[in-house]
Amino acid sequence: MALVLVIVCTPTGAEAQRPDNIPRIGYLILSPLADPPSAERQAFLDGLRDLGYVVGRNIIIEYRSAAWNRELLPDLAAELVDRKVALIVAVPGAIEAARDATKTIPIVITSGSDPLERGLVASLARPGGNITGTANSSIELTGKRLELLREALPKISRVAVLWNPTSETAPLQWSAAQAAARKLGVTLQSLEVKDPKDFPGAFAAMRRNRPDALMTFASQLTTAYRPIIVEFATKTRLPTMFAVREDVVAGGLLSYAHNLPDVFRRAAYFVDKILKGAKPAELPVEQPTKYELIINLKTAKALGVAIPPSLLLRADQVVE
Repeated sequence: MALVLVIVCTPTGAEAQRPDNIPRIGYLILSPLADPPSAERQAFLDGLRDLGYVVGRNIIIEYRSAAWNRELLPDLAAELVDRKVALIVAVPGAIEAARDATKTIPIVITSGSDPLERGLVASLARPGGNITGTANSSIELTGKRLELLREALPKISRVAVLWNPTSETAPLQWSAAQAAARKLGVTLQSLEVKDPKDFPGAFAAMRRNRPDALMTFASQLTTAYRPIIVEFATKTRLPTMFAVREDVVAGGLLSYAHNLPDVFRRAAYFVDKILKGAKPAELPVEQPTKYELIINLKTAKALGVAIPPSLLLRADQVVE
């Protein structure tokens, strides 16, 4: 039997006598809710605080977590609709479920991949429906990451790709990776991880058929299980290219990405605007203006990898 985490942050004291005066928002997420909050969710809460919101005093957040059981998401989204929340914050992995649950309640997406290509909005400048928020171009970035990995390691010919095929844009990212691989003369080894129990099999496959490097696609699953991915790569001395900068800070070799916590913090801006009367149809979807190349030199030295000076000069951050 699946366990569904439902948390309601409610007011106390005198304010609890007038709950109708307090805006109630939903927060829909595929992964389990970490305690303490993940860096991304904490950034969102910090963003609300900076805008004057105090959870439990002048805003209520109803969390719905599917704890990796994707089949539960439609019912969880429907619960939030039934609760008549003022809006739903939808984290990657849960965006489609929120969209399918309502065409009227505003939805704020956080780092939603390629919303235009997925038909979530009519355009980035004028979304035109009930969805807006922050987005990124994961399809375009996938090819760029493979190019940077090859530039860092010119002799690689076989790259394992750890990815979740059920993630919203994963098939498009895989197509982009294949196109980039053909251009670079690199062979890709597909390793699908749909839920946590798939990681041991993926790791075993890499031990049997060792690649020259490992690349991951961004997803809630690969982000949440960062520690075991980094640990495996470290133990097997495998160079890595990640889609989240925090993975490199944790011990990965390379990443090319936007600052994910900053994007979640910015989602609070959309919540504030909508609660104050703005229409999501008229709030432009925002994309990061800067993508950062992060290189972990400590990891490079441990792997015996010499990063080309030309690439080091272009790095936005070097971890030593």
